[in-house]
Amino acid sequence: MADKTIKCKDCGNDFIFTEAEQAFYKEKGFDNEPVRCPDCRKARKAQRNNGGYGRKPYGSDRY
Repeated sequence: MADKTIKCKDCGNDFIFTEAEQAFYKEKGFDNEPVRCPDCRKARKAQRNNGGYGRKPYGSDRY
């Protein structure tokens, strides 16, 4: 295995998918390589955790 350069599908910047990350993905059984750079992955996760994507938190329509 060798480091791979991948283009982020969100920001378009190149990022390195290291040998160690590839080994981790393989160990976890992940079939696909990442499509987002670490910064975009972090931002997407934060958006999801803050009720992003237009969803309302459970029970928010009660009051």
